[in-house]
Amino acid sequence: MEEEPANDFANMQLESGVTLVNRYVIQDVIGVGGMGSVYRARDLHFPTVVKLVAIKEMINRAPDPQVRKTIVQNFEREANILATLNHPSIPRIYDYFSVEDRSYLVLEFINGKDLEAVISETQGFLTEEQVLGWAIELCDVLSFLHTHKPDPIIFRDMKPSNVMINPQGNIILVDFGIAKPFQSGQKGTMIGTEGYSPPEQYRGEATPLADVYALGATLHHALSRRDPRLEPPFSFGERPVRKINPAVSIELETIINTALQYNAEDRFQSAEAMKEALITAGRKTGVLNRIPAATTSVQPSGGIKPLWTFQCEDEIRGAPTYYENSILIGSYDHNLYSLHAGDGKLNWKYATDAGVATRPAAYEGDIFIGSEDQRLHVVSNRTGKVAWTYYTEGRVRSSPRIAEGHVFFGSDDQHLHAVNLLSGRAAWRFETASPVRSTPFIAHDMVFVGCETGDFYALDFRGEVKWHFKAKMGVTSSPWVADSVAYFCSLDTSVYALDARTGWVIWRYRMGKGSISSPYLSDGMIFTGSADGNIYAIDARTAKEIWRFKTEHQVGSSPVIYKDALYCGSADGNIYCLEHRTGRLRWKFSTKGAITGAPLVYDDIVYVGSTDHILYALLA
Repeated sequence: MEEEPANDFANMQLESGVTLVNRYVIQDVIGVGGMGSVYRARDLHFPTVVKLVAIKEMINRAPDPQVRKTIVQNFEREANILATLNHPSIPRIYDYFSVEDRSYLVLEFINGKDLEAVISETQGFLTEEQVLGWAIELCDVLSFLHTHKPDPIIFRDMKPSNVMINPQGNIILVDFGIAKPFQSGQKGTMIGTEGYSPPEQYRGEATPLADVYALGATLHHALSRRDPRLEPPFSFGERPVRKINPAVSIELETIINTALQYNAEDRFQSAEAMKEALITAGRKTGVLNRIPAATTSVQPSGGIKPLWTFQCEDEIRGAPTYYENSILIGSYDHNLYSLHAGDGKLNWKYATDAGVATRPAAYEGDIFIGSEDQRLHVVSNRTGKVAWTYYTEGRVRSSPRIAEGHVFFGSDDQHLHAVNLLSGRAAWRFETASPVRSTPFIAHDMVFVGCETGDFYALDFRGEVKWHFKAKMGVTSSPWVADSVAYFCSLDTSVYALDARTGWVIWRYRMGKGSISSPYLSDGMIFTGSADGNIYAIDARTAKEIWRFKTEHQVGSSPVIYKDALYCGSADGNIYCLEHRTGRLRWKFSTKGAITGAPLVYDDIVYVGSTDHILYALLA
């Protein structure tokens, strides 16, 4: 029986920034195995997007030439096996190559934690809902392997460290290094992991039922927190799950006991049969109905590492923008920065004469940014040189919006400005009741914007008022307009939904405190934050609260939705990732300052700035 040898490859690891075969740039070490390391890397064959991959390394130090050859063949076998597999719980393989005495597999990058880490970091026991959901998924992927054509594949190393849990709560089976096609009657080497492998695997007789046993051992470990590698072999019967964790149902314990039978003929005779037993038990106990919500609760908050960071000289209060493979961000150090989206390296910076709190807008090679120096600056995205500027008579804290050949933005001079993009001159200025810090929204050939006295305006493209609504307190929130409804928040504690054609109130939802957060509409729900510390999800049609999530401080940041997740910052310094339909926390990442600007999510990467002066790039 071969267990992973003591690792001595740490001093042989590739450094961050190393490029393999002129294509893969190493970013970080994400795992260490018995033959080398696993790295996160960026694929340079996709220059305009950030495509991340996992690179598994095998360092061949065997002195005997025949042994070296065998090691390489085994590594190639893993590549060949993965190349034939297409299953959502198996990482895809992209490439395979060797460099001197090292061989590499390039695999789909899986963002998440392995089950062993989840077990050790959980306070108390994992719930039956979580483990049952994962068990069903593992049976499904094992059944796929065992019925693979033309030859069934035996995984041979099922254990918690080879089961990844992604942020959605689903499992991914990793490390096919000792998997092999199954041929009846053929004996192999004694290989696997002690404690998880069945008796016959010690004799070199691995069959599909060996994986059933190892799955039973994995589930036993997950529910009991007792590591079988530290116990006598085949002693599960001496420590029943329910004796250690009484919260586990008799039905699930019986299934685990059946999978762990010493004699293979006494176990479930297929992974599919075990899956059916798990589903039946879940229906009987009622746990099955709770699985979808329960399996999304993995929170790898402590282990999140930024892909890169960039430090400014002062606070970042605004939101970033993505444009032509660059991240644009303003800072209170009086600069607009252009950073390479892949690694955060500085492309250029442009100096204003005061702090920048607005979000940059991009159009036809130019970047538009407002500053507290009372100007709108237009900068070439290619060179970072100024193209033209437009002066107002107050600080510009309203982010620019571009539409119909004009840039629209507000100023503390109590005007909404419409500036012609070609001439850089004002097409019109509309006088408001107070400073305009709300970012205008363009829809239905109209411009919607609020101001600090609570006045909310709908203007046509000539700058003439179509209608006017008055909230009880200021509207710093930027509106969202869709399906002829205008949504915005006010410091009077309300979220408003107004008829975009008439300004009539459709509904009003009261929060605990006022809000400067801008609402986000997705899947029939309005998402926003409040000074009461909550992130809210509200039915966009009925104003019924769907869920709320409590942060540790007020929420001035605005939420964004990407795929099935919500991302939002808080003054508590955390960026939160929530399941957008339920409000369940998937993960959070802590900065050292308040987050006031909205995050940007592009191509599976979250970009967010903090008042700790740092812009962070995180995996979504």
